[in-house]
Amino acid sequence: MTKVPRKLRIDIVSDVVCPWCVIGYRQLAEALEASGTAHEIHWHPFELNPNMPAEGQNLREHVAEKYGATKAQSEASRAQMTAVGAEVGFEFRFADGMRMHNTFSLHQLLHWADQQGRMHDLKQALFSAHFTHCRNLSDHKVLADVAAEIGLERIEALAVLKDQRFAAEVRAAEKFWLDQGVQGVPAVVFNRRHLVTGAQGVENYMRILAQLAEESD
Repeated sequence: MTKVPRKLRIDIVSDVVCPWCVIGYRQLAEALEASGTAHEIHWHPFELNPNMPAEGQNLREHVAEKYGATKAQSEASRAQMTAVGAEVGFEFRFADGMRMHNTFSLHQLLHWADQQGRMHDLKQALFSAHFTHCRNLSDHKVLADVAAEIGLERIEALAVLKDQRFAAEVRAAEKFWLDQGVQGVPAVVFNRRHLVTGAQGVENYMRILAQLAEESD
């Protein structure tokens, strides 16, 4: 009888406004496809800027304040991310008016989408909305629009955002991963045991997947 391979469980802790989160995921996805690894992905919330005001902040100003980056350093970082993103088929379009956002409501919307089996799809749509199309993710109407564009109910999405009904669930999930020692994202946990942080690159992910496959044999 043919042995059915057990799916590799992959937990990804990330924030939608984290550029290396989308790069790391795309690199991992490429490695998963190339290796033919049977897998299931579970996304989890993390806030890069939990104290960010609701209206958000200009991205360049935010980077200068948080990291002390000069304009030249910021431009070099953007160029690097754009090039690495292009390698895995993701388009970054950084603009001067681009903003950093408070993502607590956004994570609640993702929690709601997960109840319909659509968290992964919404996550990808939000990555593109932010980094490719520079949409204002601080605006609940924009978030509801993005949800509707992948086939979710816009009116219900607005209601979820307005009444903050999943606030407690998101706070609990964030606390769980902080308690596990996750201090930065992306953080990828394989089979609930092996934690890998940062965007590792396709080749490194391939090596990790090969090692995990050997362990499961």
